[in-house]
Amino acid sequence: MRALGRHVLAEFYGCSPDILNNTAQIEEIMVNAALEAGAEIREVVFHEFTPQGVSGVVVISESHLAIHTWPEFGYAAVDVFTCGTTVDPWVSCYYLKKHFTAERMAAKEIKRGIFELNDADVSYTQQKSAV
Repeated sequence: MRALGRHVLAEFYGCSPDILNNTAQIEEIMVNAALEAGAEIREVVFHEFTPQGVSGVVVISESHLAIHTWPEFGYAAVDVFTCGTTVDPWVSCYYLKKHFTAERMAAKEIKRGIFELNDADVSYTQQKSAV
């Protein structure tokens, strides 16, 4: 069996409220977290809410990093989804924990697109790609 991607769902607690409410700083940290893991950045979009909070996404060739912050609780919810084997989503998560000054991170990884390949699947894939 193999998985097409790895999706880490991470929650950061006890973060600096000042960081979590600073759109420019969140964007910089998220972009650097992707780069730290070796990802190739394609698009970056962030939005600041009133009275507080930031949501954003860093689209990478390998998939994405997404965030929503609750500065009033010192909390951030983050998804790091990577496809292929070259980018480790955990590298990004530990980078984020450090730079959000989080007291605690709770995270779990979900394998996405799990396939059990057999000879028939490989043959079908090769035939289909030849068309």
